[in-house]
Amino acid sequence: MVLFYSTAMSHLDAKELAALAARIKTWSAALGFQQTGITDTDLRLAAKRLEQSVAQGRLADMEYMWKHGSKRFRPGELVPGTLRVISVRMDYLPPEDDAEAVQQDPAAAFISRYALGRDYHKLMRKRLQKLALRIREDIGEFGYRVFVDSAPVLEKPLAVKAGLGWMGKHTNIIHRRAGSWFFLGELYTDLPLPVDKPVQEHCGSCTACIDICPTRAIVAPYQLDARRCISYLTIERFGPIPEPLRPLMGNHIYGCDDCMMVCPWNRFATPTPEADFLPRQGLDQASLLELFSWDESLFLKRTEGSAIRRIGHERWQRNIAVALGNGHPRPEVISALHRTRTQASALVREHIDWALNQLGEKETRG
Repeated sequence: MVLFYSTAMSHLDAKELAALAARIKTWSAALGFQQTGITDTDLRLAAKRLEQSVAQGRLADMEYMWKHGSKRFRPGELVPGTLRVISVRMDYLPPEDDAEAVQQDPAAAFISRYALGRDYHKLMRKRLQKLALRIREDIGEFGYRVFVDSAPVLEKPLAVKAGLGWMGKHTNIIHRRAGSWFFLGELYTDLPLPVDKPVQEHCGSCTACIDICPTRAIVAPYQLDARRCISYLTIERFGPIPEPLRPLMGNHIYGCDDCMMVCPWNRFATPTPEADFLPRQGLDQASLLELFSWDESLFLKRTEGSAIRRIGHERWQRNIAVALGNGHPRPEVISALHRTRTQASALVREHIDWALNQLGEKETRG
């Protein structure tokens, strides 16, 4: 992305800028974004919360969350000249989704709903780029840069400031009419557009997300300890999963949606209209044994264009081994674990041995 800045728009008055903002939202909706908001770049409150999380070690080893310093919470340092951020959301919940049934079946593989279809990064970046080009067609050259979870950007606080929803106690953004099943993207710009107002919070006294968390990763309202979060453990963590947390992970092999599935506001969520976000390769109904049988070449083939590929085959096997250990001690499961163990890496063998031990104990107790 080539970034350039221009003062050509400095002649626009407040009324003209307001009209432009309205047109931007119309163009954005036509491109498939369900909501668009505009905010300034003041992230001082979010910066304090981030610094506290880093100081308390709650971000685990996710160095990318702090290695860029103040660029993450000062958009003008990341992209010089930035005055506004256009924040967008795109819904991804699959239609007729039976996530609860999958979650309750110990033989099934639970994959976070966002990862069932194609990787959203490229799709949303292309749409945001089209939005920027449409703006340029209308007003001429202006400065911008597109982001979709691809740089030191505090996308959730920006979305809150832009009025796309409020920060729920599980630290995900919630919208009254859309729940929290959506992706976020940003367009940094030097256009001095009018900003939108944040919406009122509506979590009230509800603690459903805190109570349901299998590993107690939501340590307090609006405070998440990534070190205990299943999404971190199955996606971001490279080494062994801490043994005390393994029995709590159930059949989750990529991410965790428990806190969102129980949120009352998600009753109002609308299924995605995007065909690319629909489940692929049967991942919404796959069994653990089926996925455990994938060798690396098949894993790469079946996860082409998917966010899942980022964890690699080794961590894929690690996660599934834990899930199998949390299931029933069926002969075919034990056989598959032994068979895979003979060619597994040291990391995977450690988790297979744990799983076999767990299943052996279940057989003894049974």
